[in-house]
Amino acid sequence: MSGDSTASSTIPKGQVDLLDFIDWSSVECLNQSSTHSFPNALKQGYREDDGLHLESDADEQFLLYIPFTQVIKLNSIVIVGPEDEGPKTVKLFSNKEHMGFSNVNDFPPSDAADLSLENLKGKPVLLKYVKFQNVRSLTIFVEDNQTGSDLTKVQKILLYGSTVETTDMKGLKKIEDH
Repeated sequence: MSGDSTASSTIPKGQVDLLDFIDWSSVECLNQSSTHSFPNALKQGYREDDGLHLESDADEQFLLYIPFTQVIKLNSIVIVGPEDEGPKTVKLFSNKEHMGFSNVNDFPPSDAADLSLENLKGKPVLLKYVKFQNVRSLTIFVEDNQTGSDLTKVQKILLYGSTVETTDMKGLKKIEDH
């Protein structure tokens, strides 16, 4: 690992780590290794441990579904992984339930990114903010990795944004009055 540890810990201005708003009981990851599963990359403590990672199973792809306990606005995502087996093409879907490998290509992604080596070392990927204003769930489809190998590894996934609740209380109260 080369020097700059500040890159991985800088939270974009005005954004929070959305870890506390993940509905852990409903997170799903398709094609994850049973011994290297999603909590290794997503859960606090685990994701900070360089010895732990999420790994694909049968091939290089995996599909990670992350529901939230409240509506969020997603600003950026950090996906840390090794230079060779780290993800390359990543597609993000907002509020798409029950996607599988059979239908993931039937829908246009809300946003997509080609991860650079800087991204894999912790540089956030800024998302098309307008597409992630009222997010109840996020599906992350990792299509391939940097070298085309059979295994994809992710050491850390961070989601940065804000909660809608804190930004629009009036709108929420109106809905409750009906």
